[in-house]
Amino acid sequence: MRPDPTAATVPTILDVEASGFGRKSYPIEVGFVLPDGRAYCTLIRPEPDWTHWDAQAEATHHIPRAIVVERGLPVHDVALSINQQLAGLTVYSDGWANDYSWLGALFDAADMTPSFRLENLRALLSEVEADQWHTVKAQVAQENATQRHRASADAKLLQLTLLRLRETHATDSATSS
Repeated sequence: MRPDPTAATVPTILDVEASGFGRKSYPIEVGFVLPDGRAYCTLIRPEPDWTHWDAQAEATHHIPRAIVVERGLPVHDVALSINQQLAGLTVYSDGWANDYSWLGALFDAADMTPSFRLENLRALLSEVEADQWHTVKAQVAQENATQRHRASADAKLLQLTLLRLRETHATDSATSS
């Protein structure tokens, strides 16, 4: 599968941190990085019926529920802000199935519809790039000393990994010509 040639520009990458996995989980943080490198990240205050909390998820993202409750923005404010910034864009996620359902929960709770389209980041990768993804991602993370597993930092890491793969693939293609 070859990448869509219209996606040759730098894509917007989005990531969601959540209370856990499964049907009762919900988004607690959303972040994205735009093509120009600007990032957005915010905590999301849980709705009253969003009570599920998984200690293993917290061990991964290191965001205590008390901080989410205290500092998170209301779902309506988050959905409105995301819609304003991403209106009309196709946005990519490496955890599409989970992120899609968590964004669905956010927008449902806000009684809004997303103004953007969420797609799987895999759609941008050739088979060779997909095979190299995890190795290159680990290299980029090490080089950039990524310290936190948070939504905008993760989105930036994904964007940088994609750009490195494209750069490597373009260089390999040029030298083999």
